[in-house]
Amino acid sequence: MKIGVYIRVSAHDQKSDSQKAEISTWLKAQGHKPKKVQRFEDKETGANLSRGGFNELEKAIFAGSVNTVVVWKLDRIARSMRDGINVLSEWCESGVRVVSVTQQIDLAGTVGHLVAGVLFAIAEIELQHSKERQAAGIAIAKSKGTYKGRKKGTTKVKPERARELKSQGLKEKEIASALGVTERTVFRYLGKDVVLCS
Repeated sequence: MKIGVYIRVSAHDQKSDSQKAEISTWLKAQGHKPKKVQRFEDKETGANLSRGGFNELEKAIFAGSVNTVVVWKLDRIARSMRDGINVLSEWCESGVRVVSVTQQIDLAGTVGHLVAGVLFAIAEIELQHSKERQAAGIAIAKSKGTYKGRKKGTTKVKPERARELKSQGLKEKEIASALGVTERTVFRYLGKDVVLCS
């Protein structure tokens, strides 16, 4: 098996630590050495396929040096349903296996192609509905003069995610980096009373 790991975050200031940790855990569980696989990474939006790391991955696939692609989630490959289905169709038809470690999905061949299409469609619908609900809520709040941005004490990231990463062996500092929050916030998510030294 010739494995290519693909990792993507949407911006340069975002961290990919959680993706790397979960993929490494999967590789070890499958008996693969994380250092022995090829890695491809991008720090840009998945709205289009013109990305350096992604392009290198595709070259490796068509050159035959990668026949299994491992990702954190399928939406790391593409954010639009059309792009996602087109990419996975080409890969599956070429005999490439695609594994999404957090979704516990293993795609290969025609069935893999069909399943991937359904998953991308659902993901795109959920994303659009979320954006529409958020925009509608903000518009109503603004019209009433009550919109003041995110309230203090609310969280961008669910505490459950911090606990999940902790259970996978990540340290508080690594979790903070992965979630884009402070270590103090991570300790609060984990229910720990710890005084951090400066």
